[in-house]
Amino acid sequence: MTVLIDQPRWPAHDTLWAHLVSDTSLEELHAFAEAAGLPRRSFDLDHYDVPEHRYADLVAAGAEPVGNRELVERLQASGLRVSQRERRDRPTPSA
Repeated sequence: MTVLIDQPRWPAHDTLWAHLVSDTSLEELHAFAEAAGLPRRSFDLDHYDVPEHRYADLVAAGAEPVGNRELVERLQASGLRVSQRERRDRPTPSA
């Protein structure tokens, strides 16, 4: 069981954001996120977007800090990575 988190460095909405992923399964990722109190709406197909102020809490809860490149490589190796093309081709939910 390994949940990974990269450094918060992606700016949006007046904060920096990190990514939380599992290199094992989405079930593991969702269970970790739920236990940590992350809202399901922060899930984006293969990762959770995490605001900078939650980073230390998630590391303390057991997320392994890694660099962005390692996070992507391990996510790809797990088979859970959703490509940019798959993201574009995914139908958007109707309102």
